[in-house]
Amino acid sequence: MTILAMLIVAGPLAGPIATALRARARAAALAGVAGAMVSLAAAIALLAAQLHRAPLRGWAGFLYVDSLSGFFLLTVAGVTLLAAIGSVAYLSAEEHAGTLSAFQVRLYLIFFGAFAALMLASLETGNLGLLFVLVEASTLASAALVGLEGKARSLEAAWKYVIISSLGVTIALAGTLFLFYAGSALHLTSDQRLTWPYLFAHAAALAPQPLRLAFLLAVVGYGTKVGLAPMHTWLPDAHSEAPSPASAMLSAALLNTGMYAIIRFLAIAQARLGATFPHAVLLAFGFASILVGVLFMVRRGDFKRLFAYSSVEHMGIIAVALGFGGVLGLYGALLHTLNHAVAKAVLFLGGGDVALRYRTRDAAGVRGLLTAVPLTGGVLLLASLAVLGSPPFGLFLSELTIVRAGFAMASPALPLLLLALLAVAFIAFARTTAGMVTGTQQAPPDPYQTVAARWAAAVPLGIGLAALLVLGLWIPGGLNTAIMHSMAAIS
Repeated sequence: MTILAMLIVAGPLAGPIATALRARARAAALAGVAGAMVSLAAAIALLAAQLHRAPLRGWAGFLYVDSLSGFFLLTVAGVTLLAAIGSVAYLSAEEHAGTLSAFQVRLYLIFFGAFAALMLASLETGNLGLLFVLVEASTLASAALVGLEGKARSLEAAWKYVIISSLGVTIALAGTLFLFYAGSALHLTSDQRLTWPYLFAHAAALAPQPLRLAFLLAVVGYGTKVGLAPMHTWLPDAHSEAPSPASAMLSAALLNTGMYAIIRFLAIAQARLGATFPHAVLLAFGFASILVGVLFMVRRGDFKRLFAYSSVEHMGIIAVALGFGGVLGLYGALLHTLNHAVAKAVLFLGGGDVALRYRTRDAAGVRGLLTAVPLTGGVLLLASLAVLGSPPFGLFLSELTIVRAGFAMASPALPLLLLALLAVAFIAFARTTAGMVTGTQQAPPDPYQTVAARWAAAVPLGIGLAALLVLGLWIPGGLNTAIMHSMAAIS
């Protein structure tokens, strides 16, 4: 099992290694795809093994993988594969158009692989100090992707991303230190007092006051990575300016990695403090995020910024689900995590195809996609319906589960508020995307010069949409078991 864990992290490094060995850009990109396939296969095998075995432990607690880790590894590895395939088409089109130089292509491949590997590694550690280090390192790797084009706007977005995210992760470090202090009465070695399984097992002996502060700081700190309001301000700029496959990774993988860290702190906090305080914190940040996301989605403009604010909204929905708690709340939060990751990866990759064809990210400049580019228009329409929670896609089922969790609480006010915000989000988002796919407009030039590049653009979209449809109609037994085991690991 340790070998599987190592393969998961090492897989995305195939692209950077091939690039360092001075392989051609196309060969290095294909190596990245192959490595992402290995990583996903290893993640599936490790998760399946975790369902019937004790958690994987090693290296003095620095390595720890349980069912929850395996579930998030599966999610992030799956998004990495979709984005790696999409990167082949993106790099081919941008290099041919002269937008990216050969040097920039190599930089992209190196930092894309490093970014994915660091996120996967952060999901495999049980040490909260190492978790902080890996999350901060992923910030630096992904910032290089945001500023890849070297334009004034992209460099500004990258700088803003580094400053705000680093500040947030520093706050998370303060939360980690307060958690360490809360466990000072425990007769554990210093490394065990920073290892979340030991803290979770001995939560009853933690000091409550520093634990409250630790949890609040962790939500604020890692919530910055998640994009929870009001710490979300870096997210629209970074998602808008980054290359589209990198935007897919930011929205569908990085945000989930930050949420994973919050869930780990939540498990420890509610084991000692009870549910009232942690759930109130998550509900406050969650509803604030949904409200901010919905309000900014009402504005028309850059469609990648629209997708970014949708991510703010959906991270808020996951936080609200965790705040609702109970079996339905936890199940809905995990199911929504997976569904949103796939949907947003498809949406950003499809939006990237639109941006390559029309050379604009302004929604007003794109019309008639269904007639001009039927495949791209159809994907954008279906992905929009999926991310809005329309049946029969998976997000409809996860949002329905979360609303049911809310009604299972004492007061129906919060779930009714959630339904109202979801309705406004549906109207605002659909108004923009419907305008892009309807109408008439001359077909734009094809940005892909080879059949392989066209396939690389289409394949991840087809796979993602199929996965969303399957998850909406039927949850495979193995996945359902994985979610149930993940819930048991934190409750």
